[in-house]
Amino acid sequence: MLGILGNIVGPVAGLAGSWIEGKTAAQKAKATKDLKIATGEIDWDLEAMKATQSSWKDEYLVLLLSGPFILSFCGDWGRDIAEAGFIALGQAPQWYTYSLGVVIAASFGIRSATKIFGGKK
Repeated sequence: MLGILGNIVGPVAGLAGSWIEGKTAAQKAKATKDLKIATGEIDWDLEAMKATQSSWKDEYLVLLLSGPFILSFCGDWGRDIAEAGFIALGQAPQWYTYSLGVVIAASFGIRSATKIFGGKK
């Protein structure tokens, strides 16, 4: 009786072991891939920061984006200028507004921009 039971349990245990090994290998592969993706994103961010250390474009974009905010405190004339600017941007071609968004996102970090606007990481 034990011999028959041993003949059944042995192969079943072998199949279970193979299944567990396969699952472990798949999880290791996924973890390695996730680590490579995370490392690549960090490396990209570090290189982007190094490239902008001597650049003035970030400061320019901050001033440009701060303009309407500052104008809103300058009385009616400032608010009129800001409002006219937003109306003009509303009439700009779609390719222009997308391009402006891409420039800003690239300057401040695409992942950061997507987090702010509710996109995925």
